[in-house]
Formats: sequence, structure tokens, C-alpha cells
Amino acid sequence: MTKTTHFGFNTVPEIEKARKVAVVFDSVAERYNLMNDLMSVGMHRWWKHFAVEASRVKSGSRVLDIAGGTADLSARFIEQVGETGEVWLTDINNSMLTIGRDRLLDEGRSASVAQCDAEKLPFPANYFDCVSVAFGLRNMTHKDTALKEMLRVLRPGGCVLVLEFSKVWKPLQPIYDTYSFKVLPAMGKIIAKDEDSYRYLAESIRVHPTQEELKLLMQESGFERVEYFNLAAGVVALHRGFKF
Repeated sequence: MTKTTHFGFNTVPEIEKARKVAVVFDSVAERYNLMNDLMSVGMHRWWKHFAVEASRVKSGSRVLDIAGGTADLSARFIEQVGETGEVWLTDINNSMLTIGRDRLLDEGRSASVAQCDAEKLPFPANYFDCVSVAFGLRNMTHKDTALKEMLRVLRPGGCVLVLEFSKVWKPLQPIYDTYSFKVLPAMGKIIAKDEDSYRYLAESIRVHPTQEELKLLMQESGFERVEYFNLAAGVVALHRGFKF
């Protein structure tokens, strides 16, 4: 029997999800940064700053940025780890990764870059001090597999950061739904010339695990001392877990 999974509100064969997600990000890559600023009114920059501060990385640390796309987190991590540290920018999508790589080069920042699948990371076990994934976990077909891979490459004492859209504070749900399903696709149509991709992105948030569900999934994947921080009334949550 063919295994299925979510693609937004639709149910698709698991083998098709990665291809469909690739089509979305190939389409939105060029306007991705602009749309992020508009959609979040610039708040995504503060969310990412908060994540890097929560990482506890320092000079000389090794960091893996998964689904790093346009390198927002990688750029910040490079400043934190300094010349003796190591930052890997990775993404499964070449269109997004190319934008991130070019940005780092243009800014004169030094980072290693690799196109790879988060469910099959090409890195040795117990190597990184910190593994981050920002707004990428919900697009992965097997979230549990990806989390276990993150745990594998993390050294004992290291931490994983999952920054992701989550379950908004209930009184705000009606307003948030209107924004997500009316305003967001309209913005995508006008600015990115792609209404369907931004409708998918809104739907993908709704089928992603809630704060407590993701905490449990991380614990089941082997992470310890898992906690989360709600940002913007739960529109976004940062989950942090450790390997011991």
C-alpha cells in the first residue's frame, strides 16, 4: 500500500512530497527574502536573532544550518563562531541554496555550503555543537527521521534549534486565519507572482505539529531537556533540545 503524507491540506504519496515542495521553493526563491519581510513586517529577523542567541554557540563552535536557504541564520552564526569556528549552510533546494551562497560571498563571509537532504545528512556523527533548522521542518516528509539525523551529527552536550510557525494564541486565531488564507495568497500573487505556493505555505503551517506535539516528537527522537519559547503569541515557536 502506498504511504501518504500531507502537502498542505492535500494528501499525496510520500514519494511525491519532496518534488512538490521543490516546485514551491523554486518558484518563490527570488522573492523569498522580500516576502519574508512583508509577511512578518520584519519580525522574522528578530525571531532568527533570538534563535542564534539561544544557541549558546561561541567562538570556535561548529554549526550546521539545515534548510538554511538564503542564509539568514548562517550569516548570524558566522559572526558568533568567528574565524576558528565552522558553519555549514545546507538546503535540499538548489535555487534557495544558490541565493544563500551568493549572499555570503557578496558579504565576504566564509561558510561551507552543501546541497543535501536533512533525512540523509552527509556528515559524521558527533560533529556539530549546534544544529539549526528555521522554517524548514514542516516541509520535510519524515520529520522524525530528520530529527534523528540531527541528533546523530550533534556532539554530546550540543543543542538543536527548531524555529517554526506554530499554534497561535487562540483568541487571535480568527484574525490569523484571515491573514493566512486571504491576505497571504494575495500578497504572493501580486509580489511573487505565485498565489498557489503561498497558499501551500499557509496550509503547511496548519498541519505542522503544535508546540507540545513537536516537543514530544523531539523527545521521542532522543533529545533531552526539550523546551520551547513562544514568539509573537505563538505564531512562531523556538524549540531547543540537547544531546547527552
